[in-house]
This record gives sequence, C-alpha cells and structure tokens, in this order.
Amino acid sequence: MKLPPLLVFSHLRWDFVYQRPQHLLSRLARHWRVIFIEEPRRASDGVNQLEQTTLECGVTRLLPHTAIDAPGFHDDQLPVLEALLGDWLAEQGIAEAMVWLYTPMALPLVKLVRPRLLIYDCMDELSAFKGAPRQLRQRESALMRRVDLVFTGGPSLYEAKRALHPQVLCVPSAVDAAHFSLERKAPDAGLAARAQALQQHLPYPRLGFFGVIDERLDLTLVEALADSHPLWHLVMVGPVVKIDPAALPQRPNLHWLGMQPYALLPHLLAGWDLCLMPFALNEATRFISPTKTLEYLAAGKPVVSTAIHDVSLLYGHVVGIAGTASEFIAACETELARPPALRRQRAERAAKLVAASSWDASAALIVTTIREELARSRTESLRPLPALAADAGLNGLA
Repeated sequence: MKLPPLLVFSHLRWDFVYQRPQHLLSRLARHWRVIFIEEPRRASDGVNQLEQTTLECGVTRLLPHTAIDAPGFHDDQLPVLEALLGDWLAEQGIAEAMVWLYTPMALPLVKLVRPRLLIYDCMDELSAFKGAPRQLRQRESALMRRVDLVFTGGPSLYEAKRALHPQVLCVPSAVDAAHFSLERKAPDAGLAARAQALQQHLPYPRLGFFGVIDERLDLTLVEALADSHPLWHLVMVGPVVKIDPAALPQRPNLHWLGMQPYALLPHLLAGWDLCLMPFALNEATRFISPTKTLEYLAAGKPVVSTAIHDVSLLYGHVVGIAGTASEFIAACETELARPPALRRQRAERAAKLVAASSWDASAALIVTTIREELARSRTESLRPLPALAADAGLNGLA
C-alpha cells in the first residue's frame, strides 16, 4: 500500500534541542515523504512567506514567516498560514495526506488537506507549561474527538490520555545508543577538541546536565547542590527558555555553557563523572518522560534524578532517585563514591535497558501501527451496508 505524505505540525523547531520529533520523523522519512511545518516566526521585513529546506535526513522543513505579532499557531496566525500553506500544497499537488500534530493548537489547519489519518503524538502536557495558550485544553478535547491514533511519550501521559480515546499507544522515550557511546563510533577529533576547549579549565569531579533550561528545572536545587560541595563543578548545557537568564544562580563552581550541538553532547558527557536531572516537582513536570535519561545511560554514566514519575517507574533500578534537595545531594555523594565493581554492575543493568530502547524500534512500531490503521480504515470504507439496513432503506422508499 502506497502511503500518502505525512504532514507534521510542530510547536518545536527542528534546529532546537534534538529530541523526540527529530528522532522519530527522521526515521519515518525512510518510509514516506515527511513535511515538517514549524510554528510561524515573525517576518523581519513584514512580508508573509514560506521558507522551505530539505534536511539531510530527507524531511522537508517549512518555516512560515508572517507579519502577525502573535505566538505559535495563534488564531490570528491562521488566515495567513492557510494562505501560505494552501498555495504550497497546491503547487506540490498534495490534496490528501496523513496529518501528525505535536500541538493541538494547529488543529484548524488540518482542513488544508483530506486527512487519510489524523495522528497526535502527545510528548508533553503542554497545557501545564508556562505561557500555554488559554484555549489549549479545549482544542485538545476537540482533537481527541477527531484523531485516529494517539501516541504518548511515556506512561504518565498514557494513563492521562488512555480513557479519552480508544486508540492510545504508549511509545516512551528511546535512545540512539551508538550516538552517545563513544566506544561504538569512530572518533571525531574536531568534536573532541571542541568539548575539551569548553571544559578543560574545569576541575573534577564534574556533574553535568544537558537539556532545555526552563521552568521545569529546579534552580534552587541546582544552587543548593553547588553550595553543598564547592569542589564539585556543575556543567549546565542547554538553551534558556521562558525564564530570565539573570535568574540563573551564579557560583564559581556552576558553569552555564548554553545550547550546544547534538553531535557535541557525547563528547561533553565523556568528561563528566555524574549526570544530573534536577527537575522541579510541579505541574509542568508531572507527565514528562525525559529523553536524556537513556542518553546519559547509553554514555555509561551514573545518573541522579529527582522523583519524576516516569523516571522512577522505568529507570529507578539503574538511576538514583531523590525526593528532596538533601536526598539529591546524598545520592550524588553515593554515586561518586560507589566502588568500581558496583558501578560496573549498575552500568551492565543500564546497558540492557538501553539495548531494549532504540528509536529505530519505536519508529518501526509507529510505521506498523499506521499501516494497520490505514488498512483498517480502508477496509471499513469499502465495506457494503448490512443487508438489513439496505432492506430497511428500500422498504422506506416503497
């Protein structure tokens, strides 16, 4: 069965932190055409236009530039987006497509095509995030009534969504193990040198974090950790989003390196003694299932996390879990002091978990699920009316 193109609407940009959308869609692009539509960016020259890029993985990226001063897929943006995308789709001869949403806010744009299949990849509870659109919950309710398939990024989201739709499948965060294990890939002297330049002045032990630095991070905990052991050096890698950079705690042993390329992360990790997940325990983190957990483990590093539900459930046997700041600090002390033999045992358990959690397998599961759903919906559309119903209709006309 020939699959129609996959039209993806995303609130995240492709060149932002490399995470679930990029991992999955770059693999799905091996099976059919993937068109990734980002939320609009404000046009500096006031001209509405669509920027098209063909990415190395084969995904077509569309970035709308509009003169509208409204965030994301805001209602004020919709008329302009309909015009830009409608013209592009007509030029490409695309009248029918599978539509994949990362944000319910893009639901009104589904009408641009005849959707063979409507898919919602729910990777976060976006309504709990800082600055979430007020109508997000209402639009998600509308989406759940129309959608054909729902994928969730972890068990917590699955439990929250499973009663809302009959076709909800949990596809937890996975990992590209070969990318994060320097032992399994050819050395890159240039990347190694860049990582060395960023960290060579930092003494050991080094405790590191990479990811988005926003309201989900417990900055008070980070500060307490730095203060508890002035000889520990905390390396914080990632873009600062939705919070004031001036609010980041500053200490001589606390180092904010900003956003770094995905390719560089394994080389930075190689220089760390312990990996951190100092998430706040709040509404914004209630449903998260951090991709970085498996990435840390794939690099062979010990990990300490706050008591995030999905982390505790899926990885609690190989990750140190802490409920309070004092427990988090104590867990870090324990991991750093763990004898080599015990560290190897935990690393062996982690390696088995990593081996069973590949993005390739996740993408293959999604492709199979989509093909089955397309075949089912096609069969149903071709199925003749039951004889009783047909007879009843004829009798009614007699």
